[in-house]
Amino acid sequence: MYRTTRRNGMEEKIRRVYLPMTETAFYILFALQEERHGYDITQKTKELTGGQVVISPGTMYGTLSKMEKDGLIAFIREEEKRKLYLITELGREILEIEKARIERLYRNSRGEKYETAEI
Repeated sequence: MYRTTRRNGMEEKIRRVYLPMTETAFYILFALQEERHGYDITQKTKELTGGQVVISPGTMYGTLSKMEKDGLIAFIREEEKRKLYLITELGREILEIEKARIERLYRNSRGEKYETAEI
């Protein structure tokens, strides 16, 4: 279903859990391409979506905790009582696979054939 030539320790379990991604997981990983804390992720998501996607605090912190445990993001440091996180290499790989899937869906919706590229 999802192909990759770079395994780099990616576990099938992680792939099954996160692919395809929920909107919440997508925007969290996308936002964490830069160091951010939970509230900042929420604000970045609102900015990117024009306010159409809002991640509640409960969903945010539960997802951050799970993603950290699964190795998709890493705790970097605490700043003013806020935990800062950053995407890991595994998280980047998962995000790139999802971006390619979304691109395929978009092109298909326009009637275009999408040639898959090895990730």
